[in-house]
Order: sequence, then structure tokens, then C-alpha cells
Amino acid sequence: MDSRQTGLPENAHRELRPGEEYKPILDPGGKYAEATPYSVALGILMVILFSAAAAYLGLKVGQVFEAAIPIAIIAVGLTGALGLKQGLPQNVIIQSIGGCSGAVVAGAIFTLPAIYILGVEVGFWQMVLSSLLGGVLGILFLIPFRKYFVKEMHGKYPFPEATATTQVLISGEGGGSSAKTLITAGLIGGLYDFAVATFGTWAETVSTTVMGWGAALSDKAKLVLKMNTGAAVLGLGYIIGLKYAFIICCGSFLVWLVIIPLMNLIWGADVIDLMGTGVTQTIGQMAPEQIFKDYARHIGIGGIATAGIIGIIKSFGVIRSAAGLAVSEFKRKSGAGTAAAVRTEEDIPMKTIVFGVVIALLCIFAFFAFGGVVNNIWQALIGLLVVAVVSFLFTTVAANAIAIVGTNPVSGMTLMTLIIASLILVAVGLKGNTGMAAALIIGGVVCTALSVAGSFITDLKIGYWVGSTPKVQEKWKFLGVAVSAVTVCGVMLILNKTYGFTGDNALVAPQANAMAAVIQPMFSGGGAPWLLYGIGAAIALVLNFCKVPALPFALGMFIPIDLNLPLLVGGAISWYVGSRSKDAALNSARSEKGTLIASGFIAGGALMGVVSAILKFAKVDVFMNAWADSYGEAVAIVPYLALIAYMLYAAMKTEKK
Repeated sequence: MDSRQTGLPENAHRELRPGEEYKPILDPGGKYAEATPYSVALGILMVILFSAAAAYLGLKVGQVFEAAIPIAIIAVGLTGALGLKQGLPQNVIIQSIGGCSGAVVAGAIFTLPAIYILGVEVGFWQMVLSSLLGGVLGILFLIPFRKYFVKEMHGKYPFPEATATTQVLISGEGGGSSAKTLITAGLIGGLYDFAVATFGTWAETVSTTVMGWGAALSDKAKLVLKMNTGAAVLGLGYIIGLKYAFIICCGSFLVWLVIIPLMNLIWGADVIDLMGTGVTQTIGQMAPEQIFKDYARHIGIGGIATAGIIGIIKSFGVIRSAAGLAVSEFKRKSGAGTAAAVRTEEDIPMKTIVFGVVIALLCIFAFFAFGGVVNNIWQALIGLLVVAVVSFLFTTVAANAIAIVGTNPVSGMTLMTLIIASLILVAVGLKGNTGMAAALIIGGVVCTALSVAGSFITDLKIGYWVGSTPKVQEKWKFLGVAVSAVTVCGVMLILNKTYGFTGDNALVAPQANAMAAVIQPMFSGGGAPWLLYGIGAAIALVLNFCKVPALPFALGMFIPIDLNLPLLVGGAISWYVGSRSKDAALNSARSEKGTLIASGFIAGGALMGVVSAILKFAKVDVFMNAWADSYGEAVAIVPYLALIAYMLYAAMKTEKK
């Protein structure tokens, strides 16, 4: 196919009919410049810059922006300005290498700052190795599942972030009306989100508490609804679609409209300390948000873990086939075998993957045993077993979550890993600061492995749609992970010395604080909220019995409701745009136009998120606090409705091709 075409093939986002084949933009039989000195050098530069920016923002406010889209925009702009030929395949590699930044940052900042928070001693290179080895393991564990997620499940998962990034890459390459639509939507969405985040022109989140009756309900009944008004989240909901958005929101509704009010009704006068952290407030004294954070969210963690186990059992055939392929490659004699694979189906050989996993696990064992992480070889073996089993089994869960909602529940899975690791380490004799340091290092390896695996499936799906060579993407991903690991841990060291993670004016590092709060009592005789995990597990089992997808529902229970409700709005717009006409071709054209607009919203919001982070880092404060506190929520609904109206109008006026 022509590399200058301005959109993906018509069957890119739907399930293929019997006998139908997806043909990518780049000809599978052609040869293209992919990993060139230009693309690799720019990819490394991007991973350094965005690792530093994402680390700062994540530690400051707890939000890790996905860097793939901003990097894709920069890559398209530079490649076009330089007039380089075969820009599309090179841009895929640039964003693939650069995209390691968000994945490694998420893995590192969710766990490693807890080392400083708890005051335990861990060296710089110990933190680097934790991120590096975890990232390498995540890549190696995911590669055998590439064909399953990107090819066999074609059209069954929405892949929201991959969709948006691919639209940026293709529209920028080909130009035309698609590029114009994407740029227009990107400007609208970017300026919209920039006005909110930088100036506080209107509130980023609207809540029922803005009204008197809503405030009373929140205070007395712990009943509240909140919704993020950002353009990027609205666009994400459109791409996810109504089905998954509805299931996710059902999980949120169960927690926020049933479980939290019910906890207040039954235990409102009681102090409940499930983890031995010294809680002194009664349930009735807490705000709904605090009840969610301290209690209800753990139900979601139990649901995610159980849904993940169910998914692992269901995908046992895929795991078995991947293992069978490894065995068959080992048995195959040199030079024997079938004809060479098509370029777009070439992975790193399975034999290399298996050797790589063995070497990585040996390095992790050596790191644990001789790198000052644990006290003896027996404890190092236990730590290695936890890392290997959890990382391998939950790789598919992370990939599933990214494929469905574009959000990796890595913090929830890591919290569960930390609890399991802590229980095991305490049982084998590790206590106090040494035990906590070991648990956090082990958790850091697992967290980074799952984060990188989830992020990498996005890159591979982009490559599948475009027609890149998977083997090239896979090889250069290792370099991106290595550079990002060193950068992130260096930034973390500087930020700890500059701001700190405890005390006044410290960086909040919310996820790391949550991890520290969970494991500290466990190494001091405390426990875990097993009751809440059990409730979440029971809910996941019932959902599975009723044929309801348990993972998106559990994600809804875990992710705050203000980020889930906009998904339902975006999903409803997607359904409306794609179903109003009796002409299927017209519905398809409208849906495709809406996808471009949604991708523009996501791209613009992500890019302006980086700009806002830079301004915060430079201590440029132009936020109108007084206005935002007094009128922000009341005003927010007007521009949000205008944004929805633009999306509907622009998509519906499309004519069929």
C-alpha cells in the first residue's frame, strides 16, 4: 500500500470477516528505513527529555502522562521539516523508543520514592537496576504474546492510545483532510486543557458538591458524583466506545453509589483499621474520597487481581502455545524449518527470548543476593520466584488493560505484589528497614515489568497497523528502557535532594506514599485488608459467571469516578455518531471522522500536559486560585458542553466516501 495514504484501512478497527485479511499501510514485502541513525538518536533524546518531565509531574501530582503521542507529534514535525524520505517507518521507531519514558517512570515512581519516605538505605544503582531489569523482563515476557494481542484479537479491543498515536503518525505523513481534522481537534483540545491546567479558567473536575443539596448528601450520606471535564479524557471515551465505557462506569457506580454510602450507613460511628496503620477517624468523619482511598479502592484491587487470574486461566491456551513454540525452536536443527516469515511477522527468535529471560532472571537473582537487597541466597531465591511468577502471569493482564481502556492498573497490581512479597519476606525472616527495602526493590522490578509490558503492546499495535517490522521495534525497545531507567532514577535523586518526599513543600508522590503506608505495618506486625480484597474477588467471580468482562468492571472500581464518567460521555457520542443513519457506509465515515477528532483531543491534551509540566517545573504560577475556587465548577459545564457539541457537529457533517 501507499505510504502516503491519510488513514488506516477500513477494516483496521473491526473484526475481520472469514477469509478477510488486514493489509497494513506499508507493504509487508517491501524494505523500509526504520532504525536509522536519525530515528534512534531522536528516540534517545525523546526518552531522556520525557523521562525527566514525566518523573517530575508524576511525583508532583501523581499523574504520569503517556509520552507516545507528544513524541509522535514532534517526530512527524521534525521529519517533515527535514524533508526525510520514508518518514513514517522511522517515526514509528522514534515514538517506540521515546515511549519507554512513560512506562519506566510509572514503574519507578510508584514504588522507589517510598524508599526515601520510609528512610531506608538504597543506593542509586540499586534503583537503576530495579527499573532496568524489570523493564527488560517486561519486554521479554510480552513478545511471545504479540501475535495474540495485535493479530488474533484484531478488532476485539479498541486500543485507544494506539489509535490516537497511529492517527497522528499517518495524518502527519500524508496530509490532506485527515491531517486538517486532527490538527484542528488537537488545537481545540490542547488549548482547552491548557486553559484548565495552567490558568484555572474553569474547573478540571465538576462535582455534585458544588450545589447545596449535593454538599449535604456528600457530608451525611457520603454520596457524591464527580466528572473530569478534560478534552483528552472525553476523546479517550470516544475511542473506548460505549460497551467498555459502560462496564467501567458500572464498577464506579457500585463503589461510589452503593459501597461507600453503605459503609457509612453500617459503620459510620466506627473506627476501622484494617492494616494497623493507626487510623483514628470514624467512617462518618471521612469524606467520600477518603473512604474510597482508604477502603473501597482495595475492593477494586482484589477485583483486578482476580480478574487477572481468570484471564490467565482463560488464556492458558495462548501461554501454552507460546511455550510450545519455544520448545519447538530448541528442538529445530540449525538451518531447518519453514520459509522465512513475512517482514511484518518477524519477531526476535523465541530461542533468543528464552535465553534472554534466563539471563535476566539470573541477573535479578545476583542483584538480590549480592547487591545488598536481601541477607542470604535463600531470601534472594524467594524474591526471584515472586518476581518471575507475578511478572509473567500479570503481563497479559497489563496488556489487556491497555488494549481495553488505555490505562494500566499497574499501581493496583503492584500493591498486591508488595503485600504478597512482604508476607513471604516476613515469613523467611526479613524485618524492619532491610525487609521494607527488599520489598520495595522487588515491587519496583515487578511494577516496571508490568508497566513496560502494557506500554509495549501499544507500540506493537501501532507497528501492526502501519506495517513496521516487529523485530526492529523489539530490539530497540531495550535501549529505550535502559536510557529511561538511568534518567528517571537520576531525576528522582535530584528531586529528593531539592524537594524531598516528606515534610513541608515536599513532592506528594501519592502512589509511593500508599505503598509505604501498606508495607510499613506489615514489617511491624500489621496486616493487609484481606476482607476488602475478598469482596473484590467475589465480585469478579460473579461477573465472570454472568459473562460480564470482569477486568474493565474492576478497573472502574479502582480508578476514581471522575476519570470514568467522561468515558461514558465519550462512549455515548461514539455510539450516536456511528448509528444515526440507515446507511452503513455513512455511519462508518462519521465514526472514522469522530476517531480523528478524539485522537486530536488526546494528542492536544497530552502535548499541553507536557507544556504545563515545564511551566510548573520553572515555577511559573499563573493559576487563578480565587476565581477557580469561587466560580470554576459553575463555569466548567458550559465549555464542556460546547466541546461535546463541536465533536458531534464535526463528526455528523461528514459525507460518506
